[in-house]
Amino acid sequence: MIPARGGSKGVPRKNLRLLGGKPLLEYTAAAALTAERLARVIVSTDDPEVAEVARRCGVDVPFMRPAALAADDAPSLGVVQHALQWLEAHGERYDAVCLLQPTSPFRESDEIDGCIALLEDAGADAAMTVRRVPDEYNPHWTYVCDDRGYLRLSTGEATPIPRRQDLPVAYHRDGSVLVTRRDIVLGRNSLYGDRVVGYAVGAGPWVDIDTPADWARAEELLAARSAEGIAHAADPQRTSVTW
Repeated sequence: MIPARGGSKGVPRKNLRLLGGKPLLEYTAAAALTAERLARVIVSTDDPEVAEVARRCGVDVPFMRPAALAADDAPSLGVVQHALQWLEAHGERYDAVCLLQPTSPFRESDEIDGCIALLEDAGADAAMTVRRVPDEYNPHWTYVCDDRGYLRLSTGEATPIPRRQDLPVAYHRDGSVLVTRRDIVLGRNSLYGDRVVGYAVGAGPWVDIDTPADWARAEELLAARSAEGIAHAADPQRTSVTW
């Protein structure tokens, strides 16, 4: 399910805004449609123009999202629940739902398939794409301020781990792919459940577009990827592109 409402505060109408000559929504639609482990791809939107662009991208828009679920403060859980409930009311029931935010345009279809495979193999409630946190931002080395203004380790420990080599690997959610079992979403009222596994993504291009600065970063990454592709085509000795 691709959630793509018409409104947006940070970047107005961002789901329709052109990135590299294509609507932002098209990048996620293309990745979803080429993934091998998705039974169906739909867009949930409240906006007729977004719906039309989605259909031109080859994605179904079986319903229009209620306005109450398209507000700035509408939680993703309610949007996903509405989609599943609508589909089930029309005779379609799925084992799990894969949430693909259009704001992550550089995900690859194999990351979608990898998350789904991991969910099945691990027997988890949910699986999501994650990226490694640089050591300098590891939770064992980061601090928060308490109500008296004193710094406290974010882990709650009294002292930091002294050596970089002893730091446990930490990950952050990158927002590209989240797959959750149907019974967790509807039965447990959660997108995560208790057993969550992470599909570690490499060092390829990544951005989660929320602000104009994020959009500028996406344009930079796209330009760099295009330049890399041209270099690859011009050099027959190259065997892969690092994206």
